[in-house]
Amino acid sequence: MSNYELMVIFTPVLSEEDFKAAQKKYENLVVENGGEVGHTNPWGLKSLAYPVAKKTTGIYWVLEYSAPTSFNEKLKIQLLRDESVMRHMFTVLDKYAVEYNVKKRRGVQSANTEKAEA
Repeated sequence: MSNYELMVIFTPVLSEEDFKAAQKKYENLVVENGGEVGHTNPWGLKSLAYPVAKKTTGIYWVLEYSAPTSFNEKLKIQLLRDESVMRHMFTVLDKYAVEYNVKKRRGVQSANTEKAEA
């Protein structure tokens, strides 16, 4: 099992209920295929760097999970089939990235950010 981060940009015309249903759908897909959801972070409506399908905003959502590497292809197919998904991106997280994300969520500052603030 490897650690991954998935960022999805949903179309901005989704209602709040549809957005929550989509989140639940992909979380359940991870669990059903032997994975484990670590953390989910809905960023909400943000501006896009460039227009995608004539839309200038999108609803961002980040999911951290652990799953077998073969699962990512199944997840990718589901994301490509979903009309509400404008873009998606997988990132493999090494053990240091996982530790950093956990510390960041807890509010613990790293040595680099403490030096930058001084």
